[in-house]
Amino acid sequence: MPHKVFLSRLKLSDFRNYAGLSLQLDARHVVLTGDNGAGKTNLMEAVSLLSPGRGLRRAAYADVARVGAETGFSVFAELDGMEGPVEIGTGTAGAEEGQARRLRINGTTAKTVDEILDHLRVLWLTPAMDGLFTGGSSDRRRFLDRLVLSLDPDHGRRASDYERAMRSRNKLLSEGRADPAWLTGLERQMAELGISMALARQEMLGLLAALVEKNHAGGVFPAADLALSGFLDGEWHRPAFDLEEQYLEMMKNGRYRDAAAGRTLDGPHRSDLLIRHRAKNMEAERCSTGEQKALLVGLVLAHSRLVANMTGHAPVLLLDEIAAHLDEGRRAALFDLVDDLGGQAFMTGTDQSMFSALGARARYLTVANGTVSG
Repeated sequence: MPHKVFLSRLKLSDFRNYAGLSLQLDARHVVLTGDNGAGKTNLMEAVSLLSPGRGLRRAAYADVARVGAETGFSVFAELDGMEGPVEIGTGTAGAEEGQARRLRINGTTAKTVDEILDHLRVLWLTPAMDGLFTGGSSDRRRFLDRLVLSLDPDHGRRASDYERAMRSRNKLLSEGRADPAWLTGLERQMAELGISMALARQEMLGLLAALVEKNHAGGVFPAADLALSGFLDGEWHRPAFDLEEQYLEMMKNGRYRDAAAGRTLDGPHRSDLLIRHRAKNMEAERCSTGEQKALLVGLVLAHSRLVANMTGHAPVLLLDEIAAHLDEGRRAALFDLVDDLGGQAFMTGTDQSMFSALGARARYLTVANGTVSG
């Protein structure tokens, strides 16, 4: 069994509709029930900020701070983490636009927010992700990159450096007077970073495929076949250096075209994640809404198992409104699968009875108007 990472205390200040909140928790799962708009997802969002990025809503930090707050927001957690007991605090110093998020670990300011990955991995599934299969390719790339980041902490830095270099290249091309040496330098940087990003994505898909073969979802949720398309298709068997040189040549030959388009038209930023329902041999976007939800749940569970296997530490799972569209039998099977992962899960719903199959494995809390009881 992987080591169980769990939050033992969660404290919020001026976060969304919570002026202040302090929860004492234990290793059990946490079930949050209450009316819509009570603040259940807000609390889950706070936990999601114990990871790099802007959390499960990808909100601007100024929008996260409670209306009327003048000193920003804060999220503080005590947990039994991957390196033992740890205290983590994050938030902003002010509520205005452009505030950067700060991170403190055991009272010491972290150099980068990625340091939080040394202590826990937080994964989530929200209703907003239900449109993953039918939405734009950028949503699927973002989803895949979060999967990669949970195992490769450097992936986020590579992606941001690639985007920065690409913006500089686009600007030079748009000005029409780019120095060839400077442009080549940027393209070389993009080639190295872009191929590293793409290879990390390919590796993640390979690891997930191997896990699907072992059927870790127990047949309860359908298996998905995953592939990447739209960048160097069919070339990924070649050495990384050859791929970098090929991408470098593509950018050099495409300068006039990219200048006319006002953007870089080739690269990992143009890839799309292709998802198929294995049993039906059908593209996920053509499946029914219920089948798409089941595919997504199975994919998130498989990835959670992969993180636990690869790191030796079970992730903290955030499952928002997870039971709403599942029948009683599938709900019970889901809870068993989540519990079998060996980590702590936070789950939300409007009706506590939907979680009865969890029994004593969970702590049940009621959320109402920014307060939590139970």
